[in-house]
Amino acid sequence: MFSHLFISVTDFDAAFDFYRALMAELGLELRFCEQEKPWAGWQSAGGARPLLVIGRPFNGQPHHPGNGQMVALNAANRAMVQRAYATALAHGGSDEGKPGLRPHYHADYYGAYFRDPAGNKLCVVCHQPEP
Repeated sequence: MFSHLFISVTDFDAAFDFYRALMAELGLELRFCEQEKPWAGWQSAGGARPLLVIGRPFNGQPHHPGNGQMVALNAANRAMVQRAYATALAHGGSDEGKPGLRPHYHADYYGAYFRDPAGNKLCVVCHQPEP
């Protein structure tokens, strides 16, 4: 469905450290990192798309996290959600909702919510029942 998602950041180095750790926890591969631009992108193992890209806004204006915007990333299982959440907080993220079931979405929705160091809201979610 998506070609790529671009998440703007203020401090590229802090954001790169955060996303590098988070993407590794989710099994996503670094496709590129160009410090001089600066921007970096990750992809699913062995796939070319979709990409998740971080970088400074292209127009050179200051970054502002969106109100009501969120990027949700898939996790293979609930343990991965828990590890990703812990990794996010350990790398400068802030809590927006601890890992747990959210049955108001559907019976097996297990997610965690947090913000990256630039204030962008993220979710890591598993839609599978516990084995």
